[in-house]
Amino acid sequence: MSSVLNTVSSLRLSRIYSNKNHLRVPTQSVSTPASVSFTRRKLSVRAADTDTNEVKSKAPDKAPAGGGSSFNQLLGIKGAAQETNKWKIRLQLTKPVTWPPLVWGVVCGAAASGNFHWNLEDVARSILCMIMSGPCLTGYTQTLNDWYDREIDAINEPYRPIPSGAISENEVITQIWLLLLGGIGIAGLLDVWAGHDTPIVFYLALGGSLLSYIYSAPPLKLKQNGWIGNFALGASYISLPWWAGQALFGTLTPDIIVLTLLYSIAGFGIAIVNDFKSIEGDKALGLQSLPVAFGAETAKWICVGAIDITQISVAGYLLGAGKPYYALALLALIVPQVVFQFQYFLKDPAKYDVKYQASAQPFLVLGLLVTALAISH
Repeated sequence: MSSVLNTVSSLRLSRIYSNKNHLRVPTQSVSTPASVSFTRRKLSVRAADTDTNEVKSKAPDKAPAGGGSSFNQLLGIKGAAQETNKWKIRLQLTKPVTWPPLVWGVVCGAAASGNFHWNLEDVARSILCMIMSGPCLTGYTQTLNDWYDREIDAINEPYRPIPSGAISENEVITQIWLLLLGGIGIAGLLDVWAGHDTPIVFYLALGGSLLSYIYSAPPLKLKQNGWIGNFALGASYISLPWWAGQALFGTLTPDIIVLTLLYSIAGFGIAIVNDFKSIEGDKALGLQSLPVAFGAETAKWICVGAIDITQISVAGYLLGAGKPYYALALLALIVPQVVFQFQYFLKDPAKYDVKYQASAQPFLVLGLLVTALAISH
């Protein structure tokens, strides 16, 4: 793996000309490509010199306005302030804003098991499972993804920690390994604590970690395909933590696996939301995200369709299972999501992605809990 992590492919940038306040990209590229180079301590991105000196970095145009927000920096979302404190940078790479869905997945799995009790032992086991799923394995996934996206980020968001050189190559690789081994170690401990004959939580953690690797890393790099990559991401965020929580407190059954994989289609839709802000870099490096492959207008309807149709289908499943009140509750939670889709996401998915996710996704995760409670009863 170290040989893969220490190999950096060259990054070609198109020649950019300034025309008043607009940028034009001509059809001919610069003969001398830009490059990404490493030293032992620092990653730096530089544009190659040309005889006309007309190639200019996009970094000033992409930098966060006003220095960015310290709060956004700690959450690991766009608009983050530039930071020199290494621990804050490490936290930023793990993107804490992405932890809650995984933590909530564990809660849903524990609830669906019907065997969770509000005592000290069960609460302690659930918290440890949340730490495994959120800070450790999600943090590993996000750091790994940023490492392999460093060339795309050098185009889209050059101020991010890795392409800006705020954190060194060795420090990033060390963080990836520590988070991975920490998450897998906690999974093994949870199996022992639960008295499992088969280390099911360990297997889930190991499988999820492998999925994260092939999602981000060559040669497979599932994220290059908008369909496969986004479904893999959706399954990781919904199915895997649910399975871990349910296996920790009860039994993981085939019907639960099928139902949560169905819910992962909604996760597939959520994953598309994040693709709109990376269209420019994805095009430059040949990644076939859905906004690139189908255009932003079509992709945004695929996104909301996947989210809404999945939840309606699950409501239909609950109704067919003789649980009409849970089905009605789930349908009621879909209504505000649709409202926020029209208010924010469908207007401008790149501009309003954060507002949309902050306003609509709480209703989605509440719907997950409604489904889990329906299963437990």
